[in-house]
Amino acid sequence: MPNRKIFIGAAWPYANGPLHLGHIAGCLLPADIFARYCRMMGYDTLFVSGSDMHGTPIMVTAEKEGLTPEEVAERNHASILKTISSLGIAYDLYTKTHTQHHFDVVRDIFLSLMEKGYIETRSEESPYCPSCARFMPDRYLEGTCPHCGYEEARGDQCDNCGRVLDAKELLAPRCKICGSEPEFRLTEHFYLLLSRLEDRVRDFVEGSMHRWRPNTRNNTLNFMRDGLKDRAITRDLTWGVPIPVEGYEDKRIYVWFEAVCGYLSASKLYSRNAGKEDLWQSYWKDPDCRHYYFLAKDNIPFHTIIWPSILLGLGGLNLPYDVPSNEYLQWDGAQFSKSRSHGATVNGFLEDYPVDPLRFYLSVNMPERGDSNFDMDEFIQKNNTELLGAFGNYLHRVLSFAATNFGEVPERGELSKRDADFLDTIREFYERALGSMEKVRLKEGIHTMMAAVHEANRYFNEQAPWKLIKEDRNRCGTVINVALHAARFLTYGMYPYIPHGVGRWYEMLGIDGPGATRYDAAFEPLPAGHPLKMPEPLFTKLERSKPEESEKEEKKMDEEKKESGPEILEFEDFMKMDLRVGRVLEVEDHPRADRLYLLKVDLGEDEPRQLVAGLKGHYGPDELKGRKIIVVSNLKPAKLRGEISNGMLLAAENGDVVSVLTIDKDVEVGSRIH
Repeated sequence: MPNRKIFIGAAWPYANGPLHLGHIAGCLLPADIFARYCRMMGYDTLFVSGSDMHGTPIMVTAEKEGLTPEEVAERNHASILKTISSLGIAYDLYTKTHTQHHFDVVRDIFLSLMEKGYIETRSEESPYCPSCARFMPDRYLEGTCPHCGYEEARGDQCDNCGRVLDAKELLAPRCKICGSEPEFRLTEHFYLLLSRLEDRVRDFVEGSMHRWRPNTRNNTLNFMRDGLKDRAITRDLTWGVPIPVEGYEDKRIYVWFEAVCGYLSASKLYSRNAGKEDLWQSYWKDPDCRHYYFLAKDNIPFHTIIWPSILLGLGGLNLPYDVPSNEYLQWDGAQFSKSRSHGATVNGFLEDYPVDPLRFYLSVNMPERGDSNFDMDEFIQKNNTELLGAFGNYLHRVLSFAATNFGEVPERGELSKRDADFLDTIREFYERALGSMEKVRLKEGIHTMMAAVHEANRYFNEQAPWKLIKEDRNRCGTVINVALHAARFLTYGMYPYIPHGVGRWYEMLGIDGPGATRYDAAFEPLPAGHPLKMPEPLFTKLERSKPEESEKEEKKMDEEKKESGPEILEFEDFMKMDLRVGRVLEVEDHPRADRLYLLKVDLGEDEPRQLVAGLKGHYGPDELKGRKIIVVSNLKPAKLRGEISNGMLLAAENGDVVSVLTIDKDVEVGSRIH
């Protein structure tokens, strides 16, 4: 692979409240997945971001709570740091804009652009609230969007249609603090002269379009449709980055200008902290270094037009290579919003659920090409059937079988054609997933790896090592060696998405994993003779936490319990059971239940029986198909969620581990168990 150099910036979250799941899906998690991929590939990678401390929502919150803006921002910055740590977002540096270092970098950028003729002062009419006796920052002003009719558009942008607005465009404007209708009064501000940079910006955009996602391209072209207009970059505020010119002490550089400068200030701070003052230049002045900016779609023009304009004005600094912008993750069909308190916060969510299922679900449900919805039932189902039931189950089965029967990684004998074809298939899935991640098609990458997981489960079930160990130990050792090698491909491919679980697997193995080794280590099988211990399960089965359960869900569970047939409590009842050996012929999903399968079982009768079994999250369909099971055959048929269950299979349970009971000899189906 090339000795590539990569810079990654994730959009700076406003420190006006705790992070919600929508922000994680929009930019933080995708940026972390890509950064982990780049490091695994051996690329020289710098990944930075920080908290935007100066947004006017912070000022609004501070006024409502009777606090200073700094107190509000610092409180929320601490909350954001907790979220980042809990999710394992592996920044090289996460900082904040309210630091003297950031002030100094922004000051230098401001003065350089002014010296080169790209910033000048102009008088303009700005909204002024006569009741509050002050000029109104954009986010103190609300009204109706002239483009889409959204009634809660802000003075700078409409969250509904994504249009960047001028305060004068709003219909029925009102002060967010007191509700009064504003006046427009004359005031003086500094303007970034985008019109002087327009030709160079257009050249940059046209040369980058082939790399950008459709929403990035379309949003950028819409912004530029009527030409680039000069924009005021200062506001009548006392909270933010001071203007480095005398006579403007009651004004500040506005957030949309200074926040994007944070990518450069964070890079310089990272260099200073590393004791190498000029290190940042290798990421910003080396033309071979690719810059990636991860953000949600409402932030697109600030990264494809405004920030490139600033960089072009400064000269000699790298422009964005790709701007992977996601659509919105919705909660109950509506956009997440801190300001409207709609959607679950990450810290609150992680009090009830582990981090691996959250990262997994947000990855497979990532809003890359269109809005997606966070559905709690689907979240639990994806964990139980995919993360736990398919991926975690495969890793646990293979490693526990190897530890129990060999105590070490067994030797690999001569490969059969099936063995070789299987490894080729898994390797191809892995390489395809890496290619998807290289192109920042992260959702495609994880779905490719999950296809590999299902292929690995098919191989393991087909080879049936639990039988093979009794017939040909050497051949069984080869199968387990191959299965462990496949597990290595799977864990390396899944590592950028769920690093916590993969890291625990390698800790149990006692060897370095993808966090410490490059991607090509996956091509080598685990060393034969390496000692193995019995593993612990990586993931757990999830249920809806009690506060989240709806009355409908509770009623449904009660109905399932009533329909599940008689409870056998007495020994006399136990002796009445007719236990028979059955073979599972078919496995289908229950059409109206996420945790149930429909099994067609041969009991040696004229027609197969249908059983309803709650085994999702514990077994994949291929693990059950063909298996001989023990069936209670003389129970009265029961209807479970609308499907008849004509019998009940037996299984053992130990905490979150459920194991179907079977027999260890070749007994005909229909045979009675005594």
